[in-house]
Amino acid sequence: MKASDLFIKALENEGVKYIFGIPGEENLDFLNSLKNSKIKLILTRHEQGAGFMAATYGRLTGNPGVCLATLGPGATNFTTPAAYAQLGAMPMMMITGQKPIKKSKQGRFQIVDIVELMRPITKYTRQIVNGNNIPAMVREAFRLAMTERPGAVHLELPEDIAAEENCDDIIFEVVGHRRPDADATAIGKAAKMIEDANMPLLLIGAGANRKRTSKALTELIEKTGIPFFNTQLGKGVVDERHPKFIGTAALSADDFIHCAINRADLIINVGHDVIEKPPFFMEVGGTQVIHINFFPAEIDQIYFPQLNIVGDIAVSVQRLSQAIKDKSNWDLSYFKMVQEEVESHLSTYSKDSRFPILPQRLVHIVREVLPEDGIVTLDNGIYKIWFARNYKCYLPNTLLLDNALATMGAGLSSAMLAKFINPDKKVISVCGDGGFMMNSQELETAVRLRLNMVVVILNDSSYGMIKWKQEGMGFDSFGLDYENPDFVKYAESYGAKGHRPESDENFRDILVQSLDEDGVHVIDLAVDYSLNHSILNVLLKEKACIL
Repeated sequence: MKASDLFIKALENEGVKYIFGIPGEENLDFLNSLKNSKIKLILTRHEQGAGFMAATYGRLTGNPGVCLATLGPGATNFTTPAAYAQLGAMPMMMITGQKPIKKSKQGRFQIVDIVELMRPITKYTRQIVNGNNIPAMVREAFRLAMTERPGAVHLELPEDIAAEENCDDIIFEVVGHRRPDADATAIGKAAKMIEDANMPLLLIGAGANRKRTSKALTELIEKTGIPFFNTQLGKGVVDERHPKFIGTAALSADDFIHCAINRADLIINVGHDVIEKPPFFMEVGGTQVIHINFFPAEIDQIYFPQLNIVGDIAVSVQRLSQAIKDKSNWDLSYFKMVQEEVESHLSTYSKDSRFPILPQRLVHIVREVLPEDGIVTLDNGIYKIWFARNYKCYLPNTLLLDNALATMGAGLSSAMLAKFINPDKKVISVCGDGGFMMNSQELETAVRLRLNMVVVILNDSSYGMIKWKQEGMGFDSFGLDYENPDFVKYAESYGAKGHRPESDENFRDILVQSLDEDGVHVIDLAVDYSLNHSILNVLLKEKACIL
């Protein structure tokens, strides 16, 4: 069998349905083999777009998304999506081409050592030097991509290896595995620590965003009544309308929710991932922490839990819920007061109809018009904080934000993928003007795929998050303003529909109409960030009323 045919057969064996990417000269054998496969090629306009779509596929399905690029610049364009998937724990497989390795007539033309380039930002990266190795390497790559902690893997297929004939037609069976259960002694000790605590508090982090864990955590909360908060990547794991939800730790410190965090004497930390900014700071002799995850805690100066519960998170939470019996020590009344204060704080300006629109009002409208299972994807900017704090998620993976690499340029592609595999769900991509322009060419891909989705561009003609930081540090405004194209005409040039609201009410009407109509709709929305500093830079003295 031809090596490129064997590669496609190995991918089919893994259940691959789509490959996102841009082929090049060195991929032509692979491309010809793909032509006769059930796997569908989704052609994008930039390798970053393909990589972000593949990573988001992994995030939403739990199975590695696959993307394809050629050698040199095509492969180097995968580095940002690779880091995005690796830090965000999204299973993804990258396939890149390379010049012939047995004999080359072009010297070093376009040749970069991609395997070494990928090594720090992937779980597994290899060059294929023999066609017979393809099935084993594909199986190993997929296994590692999905093993906790999930992430990115990479295989390089040189042009002459892809063309090899007479390869052995051997495909390895896909064998799953069961995650180990936590030690019973650790579960018992954790239950005793929780029973002995006065003010236990539950934290839901990125690692808890797995199948089955949502149900287990909801049952724990409802049985014990322990209040909970989440990190940005833990949003939606448990329905945020739950009466025990006290908020999202969108800022590292000095927000209202940190009143509760600072007062708790025990934090049950489920799914803590070191890639997220720490939502609390530990001190020797201070708050105790129970770490529940697939792996032990990585110890550093601000995170050194007193107990590790290592194993399948859902099973660990279920067993812990069964083990907790005595709640007589608990006094959770303070957390209720914090919850009410947070709700009051977040509702401020949510009905303010000034225009350009306030981000608080934007979040309120989006939540109001989207159904429970509607999906919002975010790029990276100051609005990400507003959505993390103010937007309540009812289901897992309905707010797709990146609080790991925190890259710009991923939001549009993430929304495209979310809509592509969930055609019946309403999908909105919220992008800053800066992030949108970094991969705006993927509008053509969205139109070509006939996706029905909405893109809201928050237009302030600047890199707003950095301006907020600049102001907060007392620096003069400098170096962060630019001019934008006419986004309505820009959208129309791709065959999308462009809109420019003129008022708060007009925006809401356009958003509702766009969600109900077919096609790609781009809304150029003027936004007012003037209150960022006064609201987000909350001072400790401002919280004295509830401390």
